[in-house]
Amino acid sequence: MVVKREYPEQPLVGVGGVVISGGRVLLVRRAREPLRGEWSIPGGLLHLGEALEEGVRRELEEETGLRVEPLNVLGVFDRILYGEEAERVRYHYVLVDYLCRLVSGELRAGSDASEVCWASREEVPAHHLNKKTGAVVRKAFQEAEEMGL
Repeated sequence: MVVKREYPEQPLVGVGGVVISGGRVLLVRRAREPLRGEWSIPGGLLHLGEALEEGVRRELEEETGLRVEPLNVLGVFDRILYGEEAERVRYHYVLVDYLCRLVSGELRAGSDASEVCWASREEVPAHHLNKKTGAVVRKAFQEAEEMGL
């Protein structure tokens, strides 16, 4: 079954992983719409029959080459973007973002990412994350500190 991402018939479920390692967060620059060219956290659509945590592991490995362990849910929110005619929904995602621990792998841009990088808390603002993503990243830094990551 082909998933219709643009102008979908119903909301799509996406997963994201906020990886904190060595006081830095993993960021990706999106290679495709929506948000092409913008920095964000790695993630993508959940596959039919795939558990949320399995989807996080798969998406992060596809986009960044890294294997991760999802630890806990940081947040659940929606991303609704309208087309040029404001009454039509162009993209609608329900996103489940996880705090993740780095397990292994070699960082590289793959799949839906044009670039990948590690950013310190001080460097994050230079990546101009959207409001919701920025809030999730701040929460991840806080929880990672509390967990001793």
